[in-house]
Amino acid sequence: MKIYLVGGAVRDQLLGLPIKDRDHLVVGASVEQMLAQGYAQVGKSFPVFLHPQTKAEYALARTERKVGHGYGGFDFDAAPTVTLEQDLLRRDLTINAIAQDDAGILHDPYGGQADLQARLLRHVSPAFAEDPLRVLRVARFAARFAHLGFSVAEETMALMTELSHSGELEHLSAERVWQETERALGERDPQVYFALLAQCGALKVLMPELAALDGVEQPAQWHGGLDAFEHTLLALQLSAKQCQPNPVRFAILLHDLGKGLTPPAQWPRHIGHERAGIKPLKALCERLRVNNDWRDLALQVTEQHLNVHRALELRPETLLKLFDKVDAWRKPDRFALLLEACRFDVQGRPNCADEPYPAQHYLTDALACANGVEVKQIVAAGFKGPEIRSELAKQRLTALTAFKQNYL
Repeated sequence: MKIYLVGGAVRDQLLGLPIKDRDHLVVGASVEQMLAQGYAQVGKSFPVFLHPQTKAEYALARTERKVGHGYGGFDFDAAPTVTLEQDLLRRDLTINAIAQDDAGILHDPYGGQADLQARLLRHVSPAFAEDPLRVLRVARFAARFAHLGFSVAEETMALMTELSHSGELEHLSAERVWQETERALGERDPQVYFALLAQCGALKVLMPELAALDGVEQPAQWHGGLDAFEHTLLALQLSAKQCQPNPVRFAILLHDLGKGLTPPAQWPRHIGHERAGIKPLKALCERLRVNNDWRDLALQVTEQHLNVHRALELRPETLLKLFDKVDAWRKPDRFALLLEACRFDVQGRPNCADEPYPAQHYLTDALACANGVEVKQIVAAGFKGPEIRSELAKQRLTALTAFKQNYL
């Protein structure tokens, strides 16, 4: 039995990055031997074990054979005769196919160290094309390492394109697609993930609502010559640079889906794109099984971003309706995220990253002013039942009217 450290731990160690997870590979052992040494088996489709003391994961070396469609369409052989080289051959990228033994010696049969130095994401073998999930994984690694200068090798991009047009992506489960996408949104350069998926054709298959923005013209005076997809990715990039939480990044990604439905004859104008974007956004979230909190924030940003941009022009009555519509009274934290997402919509244009966004401060202060109206005082004044809600709205409107006059 020989045990190796493999995968991301070795890769990140060589890159000088913090090591998050340590995956171990066991060569020359059987399931029975692992159990006899106190390891607890947790893998069902192939043998994975937990160390009896550290609880770290140890997987038996294995080969795999394509027998069906999608990510799970493989048969595995984890016999003790499977070699280290055979196991590493089945991995996705050369930089993930480096092993380190107990003595610290690196085993790199497929040139992973050279590709690390060349900053290349390159597939290990033609078997890459057998697993459609690898299209998303490569795009996610590109998003993670873009700041270090990594790019996808031409021959690997060719395989990703081949996979994207083969029909294999359609067999991926919604859970796997969303899992990779959610992780990609949290990377340092999430825009790279979506740009690469668009480049190889995968975005049209997995997120056609978003892919429809590619090439859609917008008014040059507002978007600096960027099409709707380029603007979306620039806003997303800026939000990641400012370490915004993933729900905000997701809302930014989908806020302009309605523009993908505008007939080209009407370009570059997109009248009513806010309302038009609701249906495709709901369809995408339902298909990928996005959690409700993320979906609801994205819906609010989609529907309200132009109202938020025009906040200083809105009448007090319209401000009150906006706060009601987004339930800012009960969910002020979500309202704050909505304002952040809207800010990146404005700043996500060429040379506008530092442009002031007064609407954010204005609406934050306006909500605080309206929240100064206390329900207990209304009740103490003798109002009952439905009268309380009516009087609360009336007093909030009065407060907002005074706020607007004083603010301007």
